[in-house]
Amino acid sequence: MLNNMLYDLETLTKIRRYLHSIAELSGKETQTSEYLISELRKLSPDYLITHIGGYGFAVVFDTSRPGPVICFRAELDALPIEEQNDFPHKSRSLEISHKCGHDGHAIVLLGLADWVKDHLANLNGRIILLFQPAEETAQGAKAVLADSRFSDLNPDFIFGLHNLPGFPIHSVIVKQGTFAVASRGLKIKLHGKTSHAGHPEDGISPLSAMLDILNVLLKLPDPYRENDDAAMITIIHLCLGEEAFGTAPGEAEIMATLRASDSHSLDAMASQTAAIVADLSQAYHLKSGVEWVEDFADTVNDSDAASIVIAAAQALDAQVIIPELPFRWTEDFSFYSKRYKTAFMGLGAGLEHPQLHNPDYDFPDALLETGVNLFANIILEVRKSYAANQLD
Repeated sequence: MLNNMLYDLETLTKIRRYLHSIAELSGKETQTSEYLISELRKLSPDYLITHIGGYGFAVVFDTSRPGPVICFRAELDALPIEEQNDFPHKSRSLEISHKCGHDGHAIVLLGLADWVKDHLANLNGRIILLFQPAEETAQGAKAVLADSRFSDLNPDFIFGLHNLPGFPIHSVIVKQGTFAVASRGLKIKLHGKTSHAGHPEDGISPLSAMLDILNVLLKLPDPYRENDDAAMITIIHLCLGEEAFGTAPGEAEIMATLRASDSHSLDAMASQTAAIVADLSQAYHLKSGVEWVEDFADTVNDSDAASIVIAAAQALDAQVIIPELPFRWTEDFSFYSKRYKTAFMGLGAGLEHPQLHNPDYDFPDALLETGVNLFANIILEVRKSYAANQLD
């Protein structure tokens, strides 16, 4: 599909690799946004809305004919991970790199914009391409949804994709219902009293409370697993005292991530966690604080939207994989699914491809054309469904 377009596969690959080299963290995607906007202006979209949710933006192609409003979303941000690859497009930023493939997802939308412009005379309704910032911190989608300019676009459907290593390359992974779990970051702070290391009895050490909290937290998801295979707590960081051999500790910190298949179970686990911390800190005569961060809802696919994705993938002769269980990673695309008819899908990146967030990961450029074609087919399937409903 890309051969006769402004952005052929070779051009898209070059641009994708350039974006990879200028990777930027969540909320700081200035160069990435400016560069993509400059490329999209070449296609003369009907509307360009900048600074949505931060450095995000949306382009709109309007056919001026009645029809569905279809939105496609991609991400702009990178991760605080030092890249271990050694190729010409390696990230120029120390300890920042595209280890989730958001550079590739954004370029899929650029290719789709070119396809839409080329086929506009045969389409109806409006096509919205949303380039969203700050996905990794769960802030971007919330900020986009809080912007009245996005609400005014009033999409009938929103679609998004993510490349998935460990699946056959070019396969399409999608399911109705919960596609990815909910998660919430947890910070626990325990405040006691320091003392001389030779006289620990003169202080209040948070060590025993810290160990008890850890033991209880690790068992907390067990009752939920009877109905929720995704229920889990992962301890990600521990800190006790200071690096001072003469001082017994007075402060401690626990960081963890809670996960569950739905927000209701996650809320229940979070409530229990707060109660556990309060009870144990009181028992050990400590002050404590609980902070929740990076709150991701569960990503739930609308049945009609998921069926459209399956039909689009089949028209592409792609292998369709319907997972039995939700994925245990999270996506802030989930917040769109609470307000609109949405479908989030995976695009297989190869069985042996380095995993997401690995320091040697890089987006497989072979997926660019597959992503464009899949999204283009989704537009055609929605158009077909709309035409059938008009006849009814």
